[in-house]
Amino acid sequence: MASGRSWTRDELFIALNLYHKLTFGQLHARQPAIVTLAEKLGRSSNSVAMKLCNLASLDPALRLRGRVGLPGASALDQSVWNEFHADLNETVAASEAAFRKLFANDEETELEVLPRIGVRIRRSAPSGPTERQVSARQRLGQAYFREAVLNNFGGRCCITGLEVRELLIASHILPWSTHVEERCNVRNGLSLSRLHDAAFDQCLIAFDEELRLLVSPRLREALPKRVIADNFGSYDGQALTLPDDAIAPDVSFLAAHRARFLGRAEVTNPSSPQ
Repeated sequence: MASGRSWTRDELFIALNLYHKLTFGQLHARQPAIVTLAEKLGRSSNSVAMKLCNLASLDPALRLRGRVGLPGASALDQSVWNEFHADLNETVAASEAAFRKLFANDEETELEVLPRIGVRIRRSAPSGPTERQVSARQRLGQAYFREAVLNNFGGRCCITGLEVRELLIASHILPWSTHVEERCNVRNGLSLSRLHDAAFDQCLIAFDEELRLLVSPRLREALPKRVIADNFGSYDGQALTLPDDAIAPDVSFLAAHRARFLGRAEVTNPSSPQ
């Protein structure tokens, strides 16, 4: 392992990629993903963990929650932090590409950061025509967003607690298609099961000011049906689950989604064909 070697801009971009895929409490030298990245960078896990904690001292989202990282962030750390967050749509793609290149990942495989395991490479499912048309930059941004959001919620659906990663979606609170500037913002994401992601996207569910689940009148009409009762009625009014050291979703984003939810509820006639 190299020691006393200065960090480069490219290494810091890769470090920031991992930083945003872990929670504050996971920034330590025994964290499997940190150990794996350290090996790829030719550094000690202590060095990488310390650098991530230095970067944490620059994070305004942590400061708002009264958390602080380690002092000693360099001028380059600050410069790269600013560059990375100035235009996430551009820099996240570059960072994700560099991260994947480090692990010799190609377009036929997926790279997952699993806090309990480390970094896992697995073959991806065949993509459809629509997905193939998405640009490489957007695919990289989507991959980054998925890992960052799922890990922020502890790898669980924030409503049901489902832990099967293949059945989880990193849902955008503000739509991906209309809010370009928020596409890679972790605070614009919720970890939801595929069923609840579809319901959230169609404004059939939302969250109130206390982050409690709201169920639409349309779904309430169907609650006697077991699948609806089990998957929505059972969680109605329950606060979403978020790890203690996670970054909370932006309440203004949830409020904007809730306004759409309430507007749709007002114009929907439950007795008319849907």
